[in-house]
Amino acid sequence: MNLLTRYLGREIYLSIALVFAALIALFAFLDLIHELNVMQDQYHIGYVLMFVALTIPGHIYELFPVAVLVGTIFALVQMASSSELTIYRASGASLWQMMGALFKIALPLVALSFAFSEFVAPPSERLAQQLRLKAQNAQVSLKEFRSGVWVKDELSFVNVKNVMPDTSLLNIDIYRFDESYRLQSITHAGEAHFVEQGLWRLDDVRETRFSRQGINIEEMDARQWESALNPGILSVLLVVPEQMSAYDLYQYSAHLKENRQQSARYEIAMWNKLVYPFALLVMMILALPFASYHRRSGGISGMVFMGIALGLVFHFVGRLFASLGALNNWQPLFSATAMTGLFLLLGMALLWWTERR
Repeated sequence: MNLLTRYLGREIYLSIALVFAALIALFAFLDLIHELNVMQDQYHIGYVLMFVALTIPGHIYELFPVAVLVGTIFALVQMASSSELTIYRASGASLWQMMGALFKIALPLVALSFAFSEFVAPPSERLAQQLRLKAQNAQVSLKEFRSGVWVKDELSFVNVKNVMPDTSLLNIDIYRFDESYRLQSITHAGEAHFVEQGLWRLDDVRETRFSRQGINIEEMDARQWESALNPGILSVLLVVPEQMSAYDLYQYSAHLKENRQQSARYEIAMWNKLVYPFALLVMMILALPFASYHRRSGGISGMVFMGIALGLVFHFVGRLFASLGALNNWQPLFSATAMTGLFLLLGMALLWWTERR
């Protein structure tokens, strides 16, 4: 059985690599066309190519289930068409042994997918966005409200108009309240720079304090500001939740919960990050029924097309579930795992049907 596992692994890994090469080339080409449409004098072709290269790890992570499904189907169908799998089954290899072999083959891919999810794709995507903003001499304008983004920080409400690519802040207002939520002071700063955990430096500061004696206004060049906010939390303004690491998502979700704010979208994205690599095991199960292929059943291209269709359904309908879950406040774990569970049931049903035949 170890011989079968090694041979299957070699064929499947080669097929997955070929599928990845085709998919990444396609998505990189589409990204290149999009970026060329917005290219400016400062944002020249060199920056465009660097940006496209930095977005490739994110595409690799997103396309992992599709590539694994299509690559495994292609490898199994090729082997079935040459009667190799028929020989293995006739030699005593049971369905469960075949599933065990595929699981062993999938485990390195699961680890690789998780590594891309946590350690490669998020910093690469963040660097890509910072590169483009810097090349365009731009800043991140926050559009959640016309007045910018509002963040609750313990007993303060912070209004941020703009975030620079290095996560320094421009035009920031801090409204500090007491425990009874009576307004104590309003601090306006032209800029805010992160110093260390829990501490920022405010520049060009104007502080208005309210008391029973009246209103006191003080202006200063700089002052310190103690806050639970940090660049890791603010980096979510540069990268969408689906492209963040599970740790950053957990950290930001906890911050939102502590401040009694909606965190469903970030919790769903976090569970997706944790569950998504294990979807590769489900893709292997779903591909196994194609091992019963015989040349008279149809062309290999038709089987590969079915695999691509199933992979795209998994990718896009899975995103639909996540969006619906965020809109309707569904349980985050359910929203993240619903599509994987449905595909697992589909794979098991197809296996039962092929065995019954």
